[in-house]
Amino acid sequence: MPASPNGPPGNGTAPSRPPTSYFSVWHRLFRGYGPVAILAALVVIVALAVPSKVPKTSNAASVGTGASGSGSSGLSSGSGAGSGSGAGSGSGAGSAGSSSGGSSATKGLTASGAGSVGTGTGGKAGTAGSAGSAGSAGHTVTVPGVTGACAGQSEQVPGDPYSPPCITFSGNNGGVTTKGVTASTITVSVRLTTDQSFQQTLAQLAGASLRDTNADNERTILALAQYFNNHFQFYGRKIKIVFYTGQGSLTNELLGTGQAQAEADATTVAQQIKAFADITAESEPYSQSLASQHVMAFGDPYLSRQYHQMNAPYTWSTDTDGTDVASLAAEYAVKKLCPGDPVAAYAGGSLRSVHRKFALLAPENSWYQTSVDVAQGIMQAAGCPVSKIIYTLDLGTESQQAAGIVSQLKADGITTVICGCDPIFPVYLSGQGAQQSYFPEFIIAGTALTDADYVGQLYNQQFQAHAFGISPNNPEVPYTQTLGYAAYESVSPSTEPSFFVDLIYAQMDELAIGLQMAGPNLTPNTFQQGMFNYPPKEGPLGLWGFSSNQYTIPNDVREICWDPTAISPFNGKVGAYEPGKYDNARWLASTIPSGPPGCPIPSS
Repeated sequence: MPASPNGPPGNGTAPSRPPTSYFSVWHRLFRGYGPVAILAALVVIVALAVPSKVPKTSNAASVGTGASGSGSSGLSSGSGAGSGSGAGSGSGAGSAGSSSGGSSATKGLTASGAGSVGTGTGGKAGTAGSAGSAGSAGHTVTVPGVTGACAGQSEQVPGDPYSPPCITFSGNNGGVTTKGVTASTITVSVRLTTDQSFQQTLAQLAGASLRDTNADNERTILALAQYFNNHFQFYGRKIKIVFYTGQGSLTNELLGTGQAQAEADATTVAQQIKAFADITAESEPYSQSLASQHVMAFGDPYLSRQYHQMNAPYTWSTDTDGTDVASLAAEYAVKKLCPGDPVAAYAGGSLRSVHRKFALLAPENSWYQTSVDVAQGIMQAAGCPVSKIIYTLDLGTESQQAAGIVSQLKADGITTVICGCDPIFPVYLSGQGAQQSYFPEFIIAGTALTDADYVGQLYNQQFQAHAFGISPNNPEVPYTQTLGYAAYESVSPSTEPSFFVDLIYAQMDELAIGLQMAGPNLTPNTFQQGMFNYPPKEGPLGLWGFSSNQYTIPNDVREICWDPTAISPFNGKVGAYEPGKYDNARWLASTIPSGPPGCPIPSS
């Protein structure tokens, strides 16, 4: 079998899994897609750790060093002052010479005044030695901040499975360290759009309860920003959210147009708002434009590993990069469905007696099709030939396209369809499949909400009964028991968050982790290095970890099996993804076990 091109994140070791009670009510986190027009970015392709070391800062204007004796790099001074040659008194200066006891003194700080005094250790003056270098008379210097581990607390947010390590901080954070960062704020922009989105279409299909207005999302984002400001270590700064109405259309950008408008919006963010980051970079044109303006861009929809490496350190997402999606789905097919040329046992009607014949279904987009090629290469190298079926991501024509694609799949004798679809297309595809009596094995790749109960419930159930595959998420829990909902309620208990609060939370959590791990000297480069230092962790959204090969999450999956008679714990409605015989065991692409799927075979 071909090896997965992506190994474990971080230091290459998988973390230990938290016990069942580890997270109590904060137990379930959805795939994160990007706030505001949230589902406009859900176009998917199947094209298919070690504790943190905070970067050291060097923002002191003047630090005195003793001419003799060696000083440590700490900031705390000894209790005894050595004699210095300066006339002015201050809180400390350069290192004094070695004390009579042989201990090295700690590094002092240049004080205002004409001279500086050395610091001894143990409350006893050191040998006279040479005094620290004199400070400039009448000038106040900047004192570098101090970071350290928390006493008696390992995690910044106890009980949160994705919490970064707990860090204490005191002193000066360096003030302005990069665009969008001051001594007290980190500016984060949020683009609002007014165009028709997948969210609106999904709401029309499933009911108004899925519709979030811009006001709902704004309220949710502001509350979650307050949550992260209250619970994470941002070194004296706070996230400041700035909303603006953009010129761009997410729908157009996802269709491969609207580049000029996306660039104009990115210019607004960089030059007028002067943001450090934007958490609504939900299309390739907008994400790319932000990166070109050196703004941290969060939310791109399943773009490839190559895309993220080309735009490092600026592009990040909670949508798994397309290369990983491709590898995971292809490895699942290779190890579970292809060996021995078996028949399509999970298909319906006459197809279940036919030997498997595969097709990859994904939208027409160059970045997505690059990842489709990755999946196709993995499968063909393993002796599993697979064809590609392409559709246009156009909400106005998806119904008509589905009819033609079902006819084509049926004519080509395809028994097994690996779905790299947006969440709406299978509504039409499954309806057309039932109408044309075509019930193939429908393989879920775990992206774009196609693995969510409340989306699977929208599909034709005679068709959906043959759906199974992989998902990065742990099993569903009630909406009010999710991580994002609990975080929102801790800030605003008298109001309700938007329906997609968990998706918004995930995107903001990724940003917050990087802000803390970067340390006080926040820049795009220290953000990236901090993310690479983040220890890999398992939680409701799968394995989180980052490296030069991993700018997105998650990194592992579990097997899911659709049961049209099961009751979903999320919304109490009929239809849910259930675990198979592997009982929610989680796999990397390289650790998916060989053998048939663990799902029950449909009755018809």
